[in-house]
Amino acid sequence: MTIKTFTLNHYQLNTYIIYDDTKEGIIIDAGNSNEEEDNILFDFISKNNLTIRGLYYTHAHVDHIVGNNSILRKYNIKSYAHKNSIEFFKQYNGYAASLGFKNEEPILPTVFLKEGDIIKFGESQLKVIETHGHANGSLSFYSEEFQFVIVGDVLFRGSIGRTDLPTGDFDLLSKNIIKKLYSLPNAVKVYSGHGPSTTIGFEKMNNPFVNMNPDSL
Repeated sequence: MTIKTFTLNHYQLNTYIIYDDTKEGIIIDAGNSNEEEDNILFDFISKNNLTIRGLYYTHAHVDHIVGNNSILRKYNIKSYAHKNSIEFFKQYNGYAASLGFKNEEPILPTVFLKEGDIIKFGESQLKVIETHGHANGSLSFYSEEFQFVIVGDVLFRGSIGRTDLPTGDFDLLSKNIIKKLYSLPNAVKVYSGHGPSTTIGFEKMNNPFVNMNPDSL
């Protein structure tokens, strides 16, 4: 399994292309905000002879969906998100210009994901975990075989997602981090929506916002 990270737009959003030896893959979160960034993604896909099987969303804040239409039109694929993300897509134009993004009515997701769903591409699969709290519809994507999880803005190295934005809920976020992410093996690598990767074990012991260090309990 290969995980390629592209850090895009002025919010430094991590867009991920994940693929295996079959050359089939998926895109997670669409941070590409202009033609130059579109081409960075498209050129990588072309040069590596990849077949993209879908566009998946950890959640639908503006910086994560700005490249939605470019990707969907380029590859004629479906987009996948939690049903509670739809309102964010519908509100996109209300926030885009003020945040420095282009105004364009986003193409809405066509397939809704829920807890326990399995995403399949090539010879690989990811499990869907509902991790609401940063925003309604927040999802994480877990590979048990390759020991990694894509978490969007739920968990960062030494931090957690904001909960002061619409539908944010600190108690819910903390509960989902502890019950659904910290229950994964310590060695699982965590790929976040912004910033560097980390591990479940490191965050359990060191995250200042949500940790399981006995000294902090």
